[in-house]
Amino acid sequence: MSKLILLRHGESLWNQANLFTGWVDVDLSDKGIKEAERAGELIKAEPDLSLRVAHTSVLQRAIKTCQIVLDKAEISYLPVLRHWRLNERHYGSLQGLDKKQVANEYGQEQLKAWRRGYRTPPPPLELTSPMHPRNDVRYKNVFPAALPSSECLADVLDRMFPYFVDQIAPSLLDGHDVLVVAHGNSLRALVKVLDNISDDEIAELDIPTGIPRLYNFDDSLNVKEARYLGDPDEIKRLAEAVKRQAG
Repeated sequence: MSKLILLRHGESLWNQANLFTGWVDVDLSDKGIKEAERAGELIKAEPDLSLRVAHTSVLQRAIKTCQIVLDKAEISYLPVLRHWRLNERHYGSLQGLDKKQVANEYGQEQLKAWRRGYRTPPPPLELTSPMHPRNDVRYKNVFPAALPSSECLADVLDRMFPYFVDQIAPSLLDGHDVLVVAHGNSLRALVKVLDNISDDEIAELDIPTGIPRLYNFDDSLNVKEARYLGDPDEIKRLAEAVKRQAG
């Protein structure tokens, strides 16, 4: 059976400041570095896990987390593939805003719809905004119409899942163990499919930073087991912390 490790990057500086981050390229906090180190130790200690390849987004908080994890797990030689389709959900004009301030201005119900709703995108960025991916050099070779101005979770699934099907699933079907280091919402979209979570129920799923989630598959990529690595009480506490970010 092949295995898949999903890992949300360690805490970023904007996670720490409780700001909407999205596609803004923010670095890890000191806590986030420690979370990445701990994730690498957990992966190293997991029996019968033999990672063959890693995938990550093109945002530095995921890239650095992946580098730290591979170093701590003593597998820094692994090939790493990076792709924008694994990026975080694009939060449109909310990017850079404080989540509690948005809650105070628009109300908790609207904030939850923007943060967790499956089909409710935040207000879009203008195409001329310096924060729009069309104006970022790292996406210069991407068809401009494919780059989002804002995304709901359904949009993230639409642009992320083809990458899983074309680039990740073939390795799993070949019996190889795979690591994916990405973001809260790109991973929520993938977990929605793997765990068969409904559109309504996905709103309640919170993925903690820096905690590896292990999937065991059969030969047809049916999920046989899914669990987080580490202490269950600590994992629950960290997931609740994500839920409380909006106040």
